[in-house]
Formats: sequence, structure tokens, C-alpha cells
Amino acid sequence: MQKLKNETYYRVIYGDCDSMAIVYYANYLRFFEIGRTELLRDSGLNYKEVEEKGFFLPATETKLNYIKSAKYDDLLRIETTIGFVKRASTRFDYDIYNGEELIVRGHTIHACLDRYNRVVRFPDMLINVLRGERS
Repeated sequence: MQKLKNETYYRVIYGDCDSMAIVYYANYLRFFEIGRTELLRDSGLNYKEVEEKGFFLPATETKLNYIKSAKYDDLLRIETTIGFVKRASTRFDYDIYNGEELIVRGHTIHACLDRYNRVVRFPDMLINVLRGERS
């Protein structure tokens, strides 16, 4: 089994920042979402397709460790990997870099729900991708 990893770049826009041109702390969760979405897309399955098949991955836990601030116009590198895959939940791990400097580290845990908001096992098409297996 190959561990999934994605590297995505994002340039900080002014709308991401506070009045001091420093990235507002909650926006790092958006950057996590960018990394997570691109990891799935690069694995051959985009989140829109997952939802169209009746499955949803709401966040049930988030953790962020702020090491250093990013500022307006910084080019950030978002590295995303899969921390674990269980029957009905998964964890995405994130490292955000400004150049070579690690500035934020964290994770999100997501449950798998059906269209009726019931916790369900991951469908094969999704669990295979999360585990790094190609179907």
C-alpha cells in the first residue's frame, strides 16, 4: 500500500489577511481544505463525485499548531497525507510551508456519512483511494 501524498501551492491573497496583512488564523482551515481536495483529485476521485454518489465527509475534529505567520503574497506549499483510514473515518495530516520553513502543522478527522446523515462505512471506491490502492 502506497501512502497518499499531495503537494499544492497557494498564494496568499489580501482577503486571507487581517489589517496587518497577516493571514487570519481561521483561514488555515481553508488551506487544509485545499490540500485535502487536491489530494483526492490527484488520486482520481474528486469530492464532487463522492457527494454525487451520496457520501459526505464532515470534519469531526481539527487540530492546528501555529508555528509562524504567513503574510500577504506569500507562496505557501500545502503538503497533505492520510494519517489513518478506519471503517467510517479518516484523518488527513497537513504541513504548510512558506518556502522551506514549516509554519503550520495539523490534521482533520472526517466521518463518512450517507445522504441521511448516518455514519456508514466508506464505500469501496473511496476507501481504496484513501488507502492508496487503485481500483
